Amino acid sequence: MTSHVTGASEPPLIELTIGEALALAAERWGERDALVSVGQGISWNFAELLERSDAFAAGLLALGLNPGDRIGIWAPNCVEWTLTQFAAARAGLILVTINPAYRLSEVEYTINKVGLSALVAATSFKTSDYPGMIEELAPEVSTSTPGQLRAARLPTLHSLILVGADTRQGWLRFGDVAARASDSERQRLASLGPTLDPNDAINIQFTSGTTGLPKGATLSHRNILNNGYFVGRTQGLGQGDRICIPVPLYHCFGMVMGNLASVTHGAAMIYPSEGFDPEAVLRAVEAERCTALYGVPTMFIAVLAHPDFDKFDVSSLRTGCMAGAICPEPLMRQVVERLNMRDVTIAYGMTETSPVSFQTTPDDPFERRVGSIGRVQPHLECKIVDSGGNTVPSGEPGELCTRGYSVMIGYWDEPERTADSIDADGWMHSGDLATIDAEGYGNIVGRLKDMVIRGGENIYPREVEDYLYRHPAIEDVAVVGIPDERMGEELCAWVRLKPGADLGPDDIREFCRGQIAHYKVPRYVRIVGQFPTTVTGKVQKYLIREAMVADLQKEEAK
Repeated sequence: MTSHVTGASEPPLIELTIGEALALAAERWGERDALVSVGQGISWNFAELLERSDAFAAGLLALGLNPGDRIGIWAPNCVEWTLTQFAAARAGLILVTINPAYRLSEVEYTINKVGLSALVAATSFKTSDYPGMIEELAPEVSTSTPGQLRAARLPTLHSLILVGADTRQGWLRFGDVAARASDSERQRLASLGPTLDPNDAINIQFTSGTTGLPKGATLSHRNILNNGYFVGRTQGLGQGDRICIPVPLYHCFGMVMGNLASVTHGAAMIYPSEGFDPEAVLRAVEAERCTALYGVPTMFIAVLAHPDFDKFDVSSLRTGCMAGAICPEPLMRQVVERLNMRDVTIAYGMTETSPVSFQTTPDDPFERRVGSIGRVQPHLECKIVDSGGNTVPSGEPGELCTRGYSVMIGYWDEPERTADSIDADGWMHSGDLATIDAEGYGNIVGRLKDMVIRGGENIYPREVEDYLYRHPAIEDVAVVGIPDERMGEELCAWVRLKPGADLGPDDIREFCRGQIAHYKVPRYVRIVGQFPTTVTGKVQKYLIREAMVADLQKEEAK
């Protein structure tokens, strides 16, 4: 039996644009809550969300934007983010989601790579001054008329839109955009809908390559609308459900698995705060009676570890989704028991596949929900291949490949990099090492680039991490390979302990001895307070590797 699986063919795919899906949601669930931003004190139903999205979309047309033009959104989680998402879809504009953590060179590259015509930006978030950064790149803003920017370093960008009430030279206030539309723009918007195709590009998300510059994964309405629908369906979402979304909207987890699952199932999107804050999550769950909660494992760990956790009522929770990294068994037990999320699901995917291709179901046995990524989603095929591209037998590791409706259109203006990732038969090569067992359950072993080769032995860091998670004092762990002259590579484990735990590197190595092969016992162990992570909470292993190499070089120099 080979590692090639095919998902169900029912229910059928949704053959609508995102704009049509929003209009249908307003028709079906008009008076139901659609969007609640707790931090902003804003709540809109589906009818209001459609009305406000159309008003903003007509304003964008009045600024000279046309279907196919690119509009960027550079902001933390807020209602303006979501209005921009749906307004872009209604007008056929391609939404470019920009990481809120980006700095000058990254945002300049993004704007010019895709040729942004307009940018919606927050005033600030954490240490980022977004308009200040844009004005540093384009000093012409300070003397420009709003909507008519001409900047040497950002030649395609003509409209800057600022979230909030502040008035700033050269910028339009977000709330003033709708008023720029006349009846002719509103009529044009209404006539645009039928001309848009579900296969049109509607979203560009930049993914960091292991080498080289970020790549803009270009996704269609059909890609992401269906993925949001099937992720929500697997969780059992329906009208009246309320999804707590503390994950960033700029990433597929928030804008697809959150917002588009909501629109296709009649569930409400609940944003606890601009950025992840465990107390804000607990307050939102209690106040809004959330029934689903999203997050990466580090977020769930932080919520459960909050000192006032037991003071909050989380009994409304039932389901949700955990993705982005492995879920250790002790964490899953706490999520089910303490957070009441008996139907929680685990999802796996990548931006280039819209994102989810595997997901567990509420009916899966507990051990499958911690020991696998579930089974393949409907209307998709997945297989595991060896280095020669041959499908391997069930249970054997190799590279995970996906084919079907969810595979991206390609990397924006990068035909060669697209061809490197999507083969001639339409298979998206993930770069992830995985297995698929005889019952169709997948499991991620690691990244091809993360595999450690020590003295000729292949070591999958995930396997060592899984074992270390069993230690009752260990809260989180990340294992990487460190260059070594004699062995080629040596294993290094960064370990974060549970509050109050007392454990040293030797204790951890002793915990491994006799239980896992000697070559899998980490030579280097560091007890740390935190890991370097992305905005979405994923551990950045390359930074751990770089930090360790630097530390070891310092020690050798002594």
